[in-house]
Amino acid sequence: MDEEKMEKLRIQLQQLLNETQEFVQKIPPMQLYAAIGVVISTIFLFLIIRLFKRKSSNTIVLTGLSGSGKTVLFYQLRDGSSHLGTVTSMEPNEGTFVLHSETTKKGKIKPVHIVDVPGHSRLRPKLDEFLPQAAGIVFVVDAVEFLPNVRAASEYLYDILTKASVVKKKIPLLLLCNKVDKVTAHTKDFIRKQLEKEIEKLRASRTALSSADITNEYTLGVPGEAFAFHQCYNKVMVAEASGLTGDTSQLEQFIREYVKA
Repeated sequence: MDEEKMEKLRIQLQQLLNETQEFVQKIPPMQLYAAIGVVISTIFLFLIIRLFKRKSSNTIVLTGLSGSGKTVLFYQLRDGSSHLGTVTSMEPNEGTFVLHSETTKKGKIKPVHIVDVPGHSRLRPKLDEFLPQAAGIVFVVDAVEFLPNVRAASEYLYDILTKASVVKKKIPLLLLCNKVDKVTAHTKDFIRKQLEKEIEKLRASRTALSSADITNEYTLGVPGEAFAFHQCYNKVMVAEASGLTGDTSQLEQFIREYVKA
């Protein structure tokens, strides 16, 4: 009985194939080629859309020196609380959530994956684990204790800006001057200019080392010109925030610009 069914199915398929061949032969060549072209174009467009969707990221990486206030900013973004300040993190704080300021909004809101990477020099290699899927990087600077740490901050920032994973994907970076609510805080323009000067010194010294310097995969700046952030491979922006007072509007604007809904 099963063999009879299989034979009937084979005959039906053969008839369908014959009818299809007869139908195709009746179609004028130009129409047939046009139809094939439409099908191929549709398939190609579908694959491109799938590819871009797959590569779309909702990860924002917070990094910077220890004590710059990254973890306080993380908690402000997550639940609107500074947690009364926090101790220095020894492990990444990580979470996927709707930004606290958007929890009362109506409609569909895309959650954001925020990673707070510890700033201690021994723990910075953890940053490389998160950069490949990052939609944006936030480099947090303590605007109050900036000058004593300008050299260390510049070295860390230089290393990030010359990483292949950042350069090849042109991951945007926000230089976030935190703690601007304090009277003694430096302005974002002052911080930007000082960092550019320090990176220019680093660029000169590391270029002199030439091939002996194997820690950086790319170089920064334009030969013969003083370094400026607009010369970077990726887009670098400067903004201000205050983790303790909850002023994170410029940070959230950056997040929403690069984490597409």
